[in-house]
Amino acid sequence: MAELPAHKTCISGKYPGSDVERLTVPEDKVSWSVPWEEYDPKDYTSEKLKTADYADPEISDPKFQPQWNANDGPLDRRSHMGNYEIADKMPRNPCGRTGIRGRGRLGRWGVNHAADPIVTRWKTDKHGNMCYNSHDDNPVAQVVLIQRSSGDWAFPGGMVDPGESFEETAEREFCEETLDGTGFLHLGPSSKDYEENKKLIEKYMKKGVEVYRGYVDDPRNTDNAWMETVAITFHDPNGNTFSKLKLVAGSDAKAVGWKDVSKDMSLYANHKDILHRVAKRLQAHW
Repeated sequence: MAELPAHKTCISGKYPGSDVERLTVPEDKVSWSVPWEEYDPKDYTSEKLKTADYADPEISDPKFQPQWNANDGPLDRRSHMGNYEIADKMPRNPCGRTGIRGRGRLGRWGVNHAADPIVTRWKTDKHGNMCYNSHDDNPVAQVVLIQRSSGDWAFPGGMVDPGESFEETAEREFCEETLDGTGFLHLGPSSKDYEENKKLIEKYMKKGVEVYRGYVDDPRNTDNAWMETVAITFHDPNGNTFSKLKLVAGSDAKAVGWKDVSKDMSLYANHKDILHRVAKRLQAHW
């Protein structure tokens, strides 16, 4: 079972993309093990989910008979955190209270699985020499990030489709988010570069290393729906693979680019904590 992280982004304030205010949850009342008889947060599920083909039905739908904590047909409703509790017929967030019930903007009741590709390289000067930080003498790494519509910078990851592996999701999302939405459209599907880049991505995306598997401190989390991810890192040490790709933001991103890795970065959810693991693994500046 993965270690249960603490909530930081989903215990107060307005729920993202809505006017619904969370019930503020004091840090000492986050855990379900702490009694709080007065706890009665608002229930919010986005209206868009009612007609979304990727979303679960309402809990009250008699035809909806999910298999919690198990493979439910092509859907994996198991959590990386271990078995979660079911209370009032609804799954309960294993990391504690969030100040809001329902699904919010998340499609699935319970765990919503994602995968995050973390693509890195060494920063070099105009002569091709590696750059080192002047304070700790460690090499400076760079990472591919996208800017979300909210303005936050994040890994180019996304939701796992039914029946898809985490590795397949990481590859698909990297292409969709950083290579013009479908992967190499700017090259033209009949071009030689298109085929070469496609083979390059398929080859090197098989060499990823998992650095994190667990809960995401995502502002969309609720008491009954939450995000979990598998983060996989792909390093380009010589600058002859991912560095050669032309990055073009997909439809879900405002911008995309290589960013210097450091502790001063401000990233979405707990992506900074995950990136710190990658920096340690590379023995890079942080």
